[in-house]
Formats: sequence, C-alpha cells, structure tokens
Amino acid sequence: MNRSGLGAIAMAVFTCAAPAAVRAEETMLQAASATELKADSRGHFIVQAEINGRDIWVMVDTGATAVALSYEDAQEAGLRPGSLDFNIPITTANGVGMAARVKLDRVEIDGVRVYDVDGVVLPEGALRGSLLGMSYLSRLRGFKVEDGVLYLED
Repeated sequence: MNRSGLGAIAMAVFTCAAPAAVRAEETMLQAASATELKADSRGHFIVQAEINGRDIWVMVDTGATAVALSYEDAQEAGLRPGSLDFNIPITTANGVGMAARVKLDRVEIDGVRVYDVDGVVLPEGALRGSLLGMSYLSRLRGFKVEDGVLYLED
C-alpha cells in the first residue's frame, strides 16, 4: 500500500497511563462522541486532528503503534522538538531511525477526544506529515473501517 512518503511506524509498545486525576472528572462528564471519516481516492484517511489545541493534518494509520509527529507538526503542537531527546529506535518505511517520546495532552477528531496520548516526534526531515496511530485509536470505545468509511467512537 502506498503511504505517500509518510511511512508506517513500527516500534515497541508504549505503556498507556490512566488519564490524570484532573482529567478523569472532565472525561466522566463528556458525552460519547462519534464521527465518520471518508477515505480519499487512494484509500487513505487524511483528517485535521486537534493535538494539544492546535489543528494538525494527520493520516490515520492502524499500522502505526503511536501518534507519530513530524518535527514541524511537533513545533506547531507546542512540543519544542529542539529540546527533545531523540533516543527511541524506530523502524519506518524509510528504514531505521530515532525518535523522541512525548505525551500529548489531548488528541481530538470531530469531538472524539482522548487525553494523555503517547506519541513520538521524528527528527527534522524524517517524516512528511504526521500519523495518527494506535496509541490514540486503541483508547477509543471503538473504531472500524467499512466501505471506505472509518468510524470512530469515544
């Protein structure tokens, strides 16, 4: 499957911590949300996600272990990638490289929201665009692909 140069990310599984106590109350008050995303002409799900309060275009990738942000998108999300430690070995479609582990405060697509999401940032120029992987998707109540539509439910 052509991934338009974005590359699939395969790495060690991260331990997902429970949301912070402050967020637990906020999460309990949130009503369930759902959305439907239509695939583009190549079968990819490209969507604008809100990451740490900033709008960032991502490709939903069930083959990616974590949310993987390009250096530039990490800057946009306020993660200061220049100060990160790129010490996590990863394997991408482009080969083996290093990434920095991060915790994303909030990742949201059309009201489908997850707090305290594990992610990685790749070095500058290593990734064109960003991937929304399983560290977000696995925290949802459910997701499925049917007839070219991705359904997300929190």
